[in-house]
Amino acid sequence: MSGLNPQQAAAVAYRSGPLLVLAGAGSGKTKVITEKIVRLIRDDHLSPAKIAAITFTNKAAKEMRERVGKLLRAEAMEGLTVCTFHALGLKFLQIEHEAAGLRRGFSIFDADDTAGVLKELLPKGAKPDVLDGVRQLISKAKNDVLSPEAAMACAISPREREAAEIYSQYQRRLSAFNALDFDDLIRLPVSLLDAREDLTTVWRERLRYLLVDEYQDSNPAQYALVKLLAGPRGMFTCVGDDDQSIYAWRGANPENLKQLSHDFPNLRLIKLEQNYRCAKRILRAANALIANNPHEHVKALWSEHVEGEPIRVFECRDDEHEAERVAAEIDLIAKKHTLPWNEFAVLFRGNHQSRPLERALQLLRIPYHLSGGTAFLDRGDVKDTLSWLRLVANPDDDAAFLRAVTCPKRDIGSTTLARLGEHAGQHHESLMRAAERIEVLKQLPARASAALDGFVHLIRRLRQLSNVLTPADLCRRLIDDSGLLAEVKVSSRDDNLFQRRKGNLDELAGWLEAARGGGGPGELAAQLALLSHSDRDEPGNAVRLMSLHGSKGLEFRHVFIIGVHEGSLPHDASLDEGRLDEERRLMYVGMTRAKELLHLSYPKRAKRFGEVIKNEPSRFLSELPAKELHWIGRDAEKDAERREDVASATLARLAALFKD
Repeated sequence: MSGLNPQQAAAVAYRSGPLLVLAGAGSGKTKVITEKIVRLIRDDHLSPAKIAAITFTNKAAKEMRERVGKLLRAEAMEGLTVCTFHALGLKFLQIEHEAAGLRRGFSIFDADDTAGVLKELLPKGAKPDVLDGVRQLISKAKNDVLSPEAAMACAISPREREAAEIYSQYQRRLSAFNALDFDDLIRLPVSLLDAREDLTTVWRERLRYLLVDEYQDSNPAQYALVKLLAGPRGMFTCVGDDDQSIYAWRGANPENLKQLSHDFPNLRLIKLEQNYRCAKRILRAANALIANNPHEHVKALWSEHVEGEPIRVFECRDDEHEAERVAAEIDLIAKKHTLPWNEFAVLFRGNHQSRPLERALQLLRIPYHLSGGTAFLDRGDVKDTLSWLRLVANPDDDAAFLRAVTCPKRDIGSTTLARLGEHAGQHHESLMRAAERIEVLKQLPARASAALDGFVHLIRRLRQLSNVLTPADLCRRLIDDSGLLAEVKVSSRDDNLFQRRKGNLDELAGWLEAARGGGGPGELAAQLALLSHSDRDEPGNAVRLMSLHGSKGLEFRHVFIIGVHEGSLPHDASLDEGRLDEERRLMYVGMTRAKELLHLSYPKRAKRFGEVIKNEPSRFLSELPAKELHWIGRDAEKDAERREDVASATLARLAALFKD
């Protein structure tokens, strides 16, 4: 237990029943989980294959696995499950696919695939916001573990009844395509475990101990999955922090922390309150802020770090002035203390707030990385290749067929696809099955018929090759034989762009190479679909620009939170929905990302719909202890000295630019 404080050591040592660890920001929760995995294997002689550590991001899972790997030999952790909720659900369904009514090689629909199916089911001309509203209602029903029939029974408004009816049709389409969407990866295992006692017994024996990170972010379906797998024995450790619950808009329910004590009366509670990240001033201010929220269990974070400088508050003229001030401060601090750029982060409530910042940083030639750009797996060339892999694995995947048959372009247009779709609909079969029928080909123009027949034969050949080639080699063969690489070359305006796009395809094949033990192309394509943008987010030495939501789990020496005014933080939409407590938690999360110095700012004026409006400072600023703040502009002597330093640094940078 060396290196653990008394509370951490107690959390690691308690392995005889259900445990909730309330872990404040920066309190070493990952250390507790990894240390506990090691103790379960070494001291309790529990097989690694019977342990599952569940996280909310692949990045967190990778970090946790690497930490365990430093404490155990590779063979000692063989079979250990460290993954996200969705990856665990995928593993369950790949094993229990027959019980779930699925065939091997089932596909996972992404957001675009889902939108495409829903668009067909909605009345023609339905607006995007209507489609999005239906998608959200269906997603909510699945996260509440409701079948289409149960969703219809619970529907109150006409809008909810319409969504429930479309939900039923949507599920029939998915079944025909041998496909699932992301929400099904949790809903289906929960439904099966709830209905099948024999399956529940098998899986409780398969996974004897569960460790769940970021438990406050779990939704009802995820909670139900943990409860079903844990069973009456309750051999689990859930780690969470109600003060960092910021994802209610996507179904997270912090009440799950409270529900644990009702469902498991012998639940033990341990608090981790020592913070290893922030200066004392930052912690005192953050504690004072979050104390305004109601709490089931009160925590008070403390630190042995230095006192730290007062939190700086900038009152700026407008967002352009705010961006200039932030960029100049970053430049000054980096030069004065010889700090790398990746020690700085600028956080904001909405992504649109990054635009003035980008211009200001570009002017001073400060490298930056904007999180939330186009995800690797959302890039067109990668999605095209994945659609081919999906179709090779699952010929009934209509969404994959429609993308693959038109990428690269061939003599198959919308008219041909419409006829194909009509035949498939009449005979209740997939588009691929329809395309294989000679009578269908005879009805098409000669060029279209030849192109479609060639496509079908190519897919057949690739399916045969999938039995002898590794998924990575199949991917490389597919990229060449399909014409995807040739299309990339033709459509790239220069060789540099071609090499970048080709590099994306090489990276995809490389991932399949690394995961070669994970199954066939269909299973690997499904695992790829679970990756998020953050898992491939490698910013390098650059200032990080990101949303407050995206900053969770990260830390920086210097943090700037911009737009700290009413309407932005807290956000108007959240106030309208009665979610002030969550907005306060969001501010708390942003503040506790800072290790040494925290900067808060807001513009006094803003343009909205062509009109200049006055901004009021956020109510959260008034909830911070005045003695912990330094309002720039209210101490003439200190501010004059500061302005001179900033001006000198900025002029020096501009002079260097002109010299270049």
